[in-house]
Order: sequence, then structure tokens, then C-alpha cells
Amino acid sequence: MKRTHHCNELRPAHIGQTVTLSGWVHSRRDLGGLIFVDIRDREGRTQSVFDPSDLTKEIFESAASLRSESVISITGKVRQRPVGTNNSKIVTGEVEVMVTALEILNQADVLPFPVDDPGVASKVNEELRLQYRYLDLRRPEMARNLRLRSKVATATRVYLDEQGFLEVETPMLFKSTPEGAREFLVPSRVHPGHFYALPQSPQQFKQILMVAGVERYFQLAKCFRDEDLRADRQPEFTQVDLEMSFIEREDIYNLIEGLIQRVWKTALNIDISAPFKRISFNEALNRYGIDKPDTRFGMELADFTEEFRASTFKVFSGAIASGGVVKAINAKGLAGATQGQIETMTDYAKSFGAKGLAFIKVENGEWKSPIVKFFSETEKGALRQKLGIEEGDLILFAADQWLTACEILGKIRLYCADVLKGQGKLTVPSDRFDFLWVVDFPLLSFDKEQNRWYSSHHPFTAPVAEDAALLSTDPKKVRGQHYDVVVNGVELGGGSIRIHQPELQKTIFEQLLQIPPETVKARFGYMLEAFRYGCPPHGGIALGFDRMIAILCGTPSIRDVIAFPKTAKGTDLMTDSPAPVEPKQLRDLHIELKVAKKEV
Repeated sequence: MKRTHHCNELRPAHIGQTVTLSGWVHSRRDLGGLIFVDIRDREGRTQSVFDPSDLTKEIFESAASLRSESVISITGKVRQRPVGTNNSKIVTGEVEVMVTALEILNQADVLPFPVDDPGVASKVNEELRLQYRYLDLRRPEMARNLRLRSKVATATRVYLDEQGFLEVETPMLFKSTPEGAREFLVPSRVHPGHFYALPQSPQQFKQILMVAGVERYFQLAKCFRDEDLRADRQPEFTQVDLEMSFIEREDIYNLIEGLIQRVWKTALNIDISAPFKRISFNEALNRYGIDKPDTRFGMELADFTEEFRASTFKVFSGAIASGGVVKAINAKGLAGATQGQIETMTDYAKSFGAKGLAFIKVENGEWKSPIVKFFSETEKGALRQKLGIEEGDLILFAADQWLTACEILGKIRLYCADVLKGQGKLTVPSDRFDFLWVVDFPLLSFDKEQNRWYSSHHPFTAPVAEDAALLSTDPKKVRGQHYDVVVNGVELGGGSIRIHQPELQKTIFEQLLQIPPETVKARFGYMLEAFRYGCPPHGGIALGFDRMIAILCGTPSIRDVIAFPKTAKGTDLMTDSPAPVEPKQLRDLHIELKVAKKEV
């Protein structure tokens, strides 16, 4: 090794020892004839001193020529820093190394951006950071993210090993089953005209492992989806994937709560209380307008359907007469919302098909809104009672079909919370984590355009036992044994108890999802056949590992916790991929390109 200690190791106990440190030049300062160089490695940094009275001219001139991020190795004696020069910001700040030897291992060019500035992420264009990702990863906050990711991965493996799980790797080359997101296809050279698909998840393989008697499986699985990207989505991502045999939903809840407790304690030294609260899908929509509610603040939806059923305000009574509902929220303290903010909220409503947004501002003791004149005293009283209306409040309404009304106000609720946080009127502690389970999702949803049912989760989800009889008579009332674990408004993961009877699985495929029998056989035949040979009851879950690490690191983007992520356009700027390939490679794969011309 080219070093005796790492750069975060030296303490007063090492004073008088001769040491060798290797790393990058974090900074260089020429002061009063002395040169001070902070040398940094993965663990931290240490100050070194070059004194011309103790060094050859060659070594001192070499030190004077050092540029930031050059790689060096120094040897010298550890000493106490002079009185008044301690640096309390670093743990090695009580000592320094008086250099006797210097080796320049690699002199660095001038960097495209500084790596010693903690504000780089806000000052430097993200595309530049991704182009020079190897420099970006040297920044302390990025190095911290990678370290924390590694610690959490280890803690996850240790915990699941303690619970009797086997880590089993499943294939990266799978078959195409185009029922979910768009897949990445991989052409086969050996089988012309045939393709593999990169797995969107190991779903079918992990169920096959249950048939195989593995009983408890997990892996930190790589998954792939060829879809449009955003801050929390990448074309390739990692999930903590697991499956268990002979279990019920309660077993999954207990297991995952224990895992999350272990992870949060390992990463943040925070004790998470369990069991987590559980709410139904319907309750989540009714109260928060979303199936992954942020429960760290109130502003819950209130229902006024009965109060406005006979209202003279036809927008409300008309929506109710059409089978809809009237709901409202009170954004307390937001009566001073600007015209731009009201327009933003109106646009949210219109994006769900609403014609506009009804609201009331409570200012100077007056309800200000053109709709108030239509309200009776009884209706006003109901609003006051349910919403606790006070001076400075902003009341926002949605009158539409139940799901649409809930989603409109759910979107607006989150927007209002962000505005109130920015104004300092709503405080949410950064170290508060509200976990909950959302359960009892509808097993099926209906697509009016295609006039067919589709799986709310995926087609392998088992119905709640007492609802199974409704599959043939009233599918919309059937609840699935699907569950999501949510924290602070983010879906951390989801899973379900699976169908393990081949006939029920076939019924779901063919009769409800209307997948032709020949298609079922081609895509899932091997799975249905496997179920015929003794398939145990089983279920599982997948946690978004990148998303979990982003939450633990306090960053909104999973790109900050993935070593080499893609941009929002799915490109790798460092390696310049995707990229064209040689014509011979295409010929070997029996592929001819027909690329549409770009419009000028």
C-alpha cells in the first residue's frame, strides 16, 4: 500500500509518528513562505505543511506547482497544530503532517467545475455534472450518498438473511410480456427474428421460485422500463425484491416494518415506531385525494355532497345529480394567494377535465367569491363546521365524479402545502417520517376507451377471499390483496398476495382481462403449467431501493444516489450512449434500420 493511514484517521495520539498519506489535492494555500496542502481520500482530509527550511528545493517547487485534484503521496511526521489554528470542521483538525517527501502520482488538468464547493449542485448545470460524473462523485455529498447506499444494501442483506431468506439472482434476458410499461428489447443473433426483453421486474421468476420450494427469496434486483423519465424514474433501477411462501398479508407487513426500522436506524440513527398505520385505498382518496398520502400535515378533504344536493348553485347540485360528489379543502392562511397561484391550481383542475376551480377567500371578515351568493346559511354553516374556517383561509372546491374530485383536490392540496412551506406558514420537520400501509385497492380498473378491465396492480394479484365470488357478477367491487408502503407522500414499495391456483389465474387472464387463450399460453403457459405441480400460497413486495436511498439522503432526485444515471432523455453524457453501431453488427442480428427523418 502507498499509505500507512487514510486521510480521516490521524488524531493527537499519532503525534510524533511518521506516516504516509495518499489522495487528491483538496486545496493548496501559500502562506508566509509555507505551503499548506489539504490531502483528501474517500474517508476525509488532512492538512499537510511544506516548510522550505526542511525540504529540498525540488520538493518545495513541486508542492508549489500542485493543482487541485492532482493525485499525490506524502510522507512526514504528525505534529500538533500551532495554538489557535485548529480546524473544528474536520475530525483531523487538531493535527497536521510536516512533509518530508512528496510523490506526484498524477497531475490534474484544470477542472470544468470545482469539487470542493458544497454548493456545486445548485451552481453547476446538471448535464455538465453528468458529463464529468467521475468528478461529481468526488464531491463530499455525493461520496456520502454512495457510502450510505452501500451501508443500506448491506443492512438489507443482513436483515433478510436473519429472517431466513436466500439471495437468488434471476435472469437479465427474459421474454417479452407487453402488459405493463414499454420494454427494452434485445435481438437474438442465434435465433433470427426473435428477441429477449430486459425484465421490468423479476415477478414471474420469483413466483416460480416459490413453486420450486425456495420459500423465502430476495435480491437487489436490476429492473428496466423504456418509458419517459422524471426525477424519481430511470430506465434502469434497483429494487429490494422478495417473495415468501405460506404467508398472509400480515406477515409481509411485519417483515417490511422490521426491515425499514433496521434501515432507518443504520442510515440515520432514527428509531421508527411500528406497526405502521393502515388505511384503505378509499380512505386515502377520500381524506387526501391520493393513494400515497403525505400525512405530516392536515388540510384533509371534506365531503359536502349531502349538504349541496339541493343547492341553488347548479354547478354543485348538477354534479351530484350526475352521480358525482362535492369536496373541499381549507388551505389555512392562504387567502393571500396570488393570481398566478390561483391560475396554477385552476390548471391542475382543468388537467383532470374540470371546467374551472371554485374557491372562497376569507379576508377582513368577508367571504370573497362570486359563488357565495348562491349558498344558503345552512350550507355556509356546514362549511364553517367541517372546515373550521377562519380569517385568512382559502377554501377550494371540486365537484365531479368521486375519483376525479378527489384527485383534483389531492393535487391542489400538495401544491398549497408547498406554497405555505415557502411562506413559513407550514413547518414539516426534515427528520419526521410518517409511514403507513395503503391496502384494499380495487383488483381491477375499467378502461372506457378500450371497453375492458385491466389489473390495478398486476394480473398475478389475488382477490380478497370474501370478494372472490363477485369476480363474475360485479368485478368493480372486488378488492385485491395489494398493499403499498408509503412514507411522506412517496410510494416506497408495493406488492401483493399472489394467485396460486392455475384455474383462477387462467380466469383472470382470459375472462376478465380478455387476453386470448393462445396469447395466455404463449406468454404465461410455462407459469400456469408450473402452478399445476403444487404451488404454495405466496406473496411478496418490491421496495424502490433508489427512491429509498434518495429519501434517506434528503434529495428529491434519484440521480443523486445512482453512481452513473441517465439524463431525463435517457442518455449517458459521460459515455455518450446510446450510440450508433457498426452495420456488420446489425447484419449479424438480421436487423435493417428504418429511422424516421428528423423534421427541420
